[in-house]
Amino acid sequence: MDSMEKNKIFAAVLCAGIMAMLSGFIAGKLVHPHIPDEDAVPIEGVEVVAGGGPAKPQLPDPIMDLIAEADISKGEKLSKACAACHSFDQGGPHRVGPNLYGLVGGPKAHAGDFEYSVAMQNAGGAWGYEDLNFFLWKPKKYIEGTKMNYLGLKKPSDRAAMIAWLRQQGSSSFPLPSAGEIEAEKAALAPPEPEEPEAEESADASEAAPASDDAAETEAEAEPAAH
Repeated sequence: MDSMEKNKIFAAVLCAGIMAMLSGFIAGKLVHPHIPDEDAVPIEGVEVVAGGGPAKPQLPDPIMDLIAEADISKGEKLSKACAACHSFDQGGPHRVGPNLYGLVGGPKAHAGDFEYSVAMQNAGGAWGYEDLNFFLWKPKKYIEGTKMNYLGLKKPSDRAAMIAWLRQQGSSSFPLPSAGEIEAEKAALAPPEPEEPEAEESADASEAAPASDDAAETEAEAEPAAH
């Protein structure tokens, strides 16, 4: 192959490379990628806020009205998932977490000989039905800094069953929710009312109509001349 043929091949390869780069540049200018506003597949546990506004606080569903008629056997079955970290019988040992006998109605750090997290020690108050509902729903959201690595029970019926069963473990004297407490919980956890769009002021109301020339002349004639 002589030098002339080699130069032709080199020139052809060079032209092809230039054309490829030019085509990519033009395509990048003409075609703009579309980034969707929402995930193609919803991801559980991720809050999606319409319009990019601030996220409204999530709250658990009320459960007090379910406790009296809750399925105790279901609560016992649910407690088996907690048995690796807790015992529930009177005088039972502490494990990764404290013994939970007599929990319902008792103070939050109820086992005096268990080393609670600082967050739990400082939480204060008792384990009432409302507190247990929030804690069993999302432990780390209710008490930030708790050592309890548990994602929570999402179904209201499951939380009610668990609480009803826990109440039988040394807390049966703690009274069931009253009608007033049930209604107060429903009101506190009711979903927020949808925001109504602000009423737009009409152009006629926002802009004062200029007085006509005839009206101005009439007003001038009615006013006595100054002397």
